[in-house]
Amino acid sequence: MKSRNLATISLVVMACGFLITLFLPDTIPFELLRGGFEAGLVGGIADWFAVTALFRHPLGLKIPHTSLLLKNRNKIVQSLISAMENELLNKASIENKLRGIRMVKLAGGLLTKFMSRKKVRSEILEQLGTFVLQLPVEQAVPYLQKTAADYIREAEVGETADKIATRLMNDGKDIAALDYALEGVSGWTGRPETRAMLGKLAGEKLAEVKLGGLKGMAFQAFVGFVDADMLGEMLQGMIQSGIRDFREADNPYREQIIREIRVALFQLVNDETKLASLKEWAVNGVQGDEAAVFLQKQLEVVRSKAAAMLDEDRVSGGRKLFSLYAQLVRRVSRETDLIQSWEERIRASLIALVEANHYRIGVLVKENLDQMDDDSLVAMLEEKVGKDLQWIRVNGAVCGFVVGLVLTLIQLI
Repeated sequence: MKSRNLATISLVVMACGFLITLFLPDTIPFELLRGGFEAGLVGGIADWFAVTALFRHPLGLKIPHTSLLLKNRNKIVQSLISAMENELLNKASIENKLRGIRMVKLAGGLLTKFMSRKKVRSEILEQLGTFVLQLPVEQAVPYLQKTAADYIREAEVGETADKIATRLMNDGKDIAALDYALEGVSGWTGRPETRAMLGKLAGEKLAEVKLGGLKGMAFQAFVGFVDADMLGEMLQGMIQSGIRDFREADNPYREQIIREIRVALFQLVNDETKLASLKEWAVNGVQGDEAAVFLQKQLEVVRSKAAAMLDEDRVSGGRKLFSLYAQLVRRVSRETDLIQSWEERIRASLIALVEANHYRIGVLVKENLDQMDDDSLVAMLEEKVGKDLQWIRVNGAVCGFVVGLVLTLIQLI
């Protein structure tokens, strides 16, 4: 039963009891009851008036000092705001509460509990996969090109190239490169089509030679004696023999070629003009359309592989994701100084946020109360505290009845 209905019933009971006792004989029991009901009726009416006067004018009559809440609305609002700001939610209490909370541990516990759910991991991976597939990799290409070009421009190519050249020679890469080149030339010259080409080329060049006298006659006799096949075979044999000699470690010509290669290499890495030209060529290449197409294709491949990996882990319930998270948590948990630093920073940020925005609590309360009209405000207060106030009426009627009995008994005595 609602407290308001109970209060009304108590008042009606007192009124009915008083009316009934008026028609009963004037005996001591009935006089006691009449006195009790009369006092209970007076007490119930008085308390009804007092409770009603808090919220509105009793019976619609504008009696002085009634409808106290609406008349003192601004005072009540300011008092409520002051209580919220200075007593219930004051800065000191909020800051003390924040200082007692271990932010990182609390957040880590909540996150671990969250990540331990298979459904949550699957949803995270699904969202990540969708996000990865929607990444506009083409928009990253110009940025990557610019970054690479800036890096090449600012790089100390000379010093780097000198170190690379020194390292290559110390590792014997220049000798390996020479052997590789000789092997390639040997393979090329050993082909039948190369022999034919060399013979044809030698025959054409010999025909262009003009010599007179006995030398000319001897030379012409030699040219008439050999044909293109013989010339090609001769040249092929000489080249193959020379390559075999160059590939021998103790060959003096091999050492001379290696020295020339090294000298040329160091001259190149110390030639500022050539290095600047090389850098400019590299910058132009990086910023070119072909480089842009290449970068975009590579980014698309990376994006596809990343999405496939996420989908594969999603199907397996996010085991790799949870394993990665667990490794990260274990790694971070060992960094006590780092955790303490995070705690201090987070706490300081929250305290600063509270100090800067504490006044907004009162502003928010005032804005919400200002949006309510008088009827809504009264209805809200009656809903929150009116139920308890109705018991004042019940208690007034009951206490008045008891006091009435006592007073009537005293009068009779």
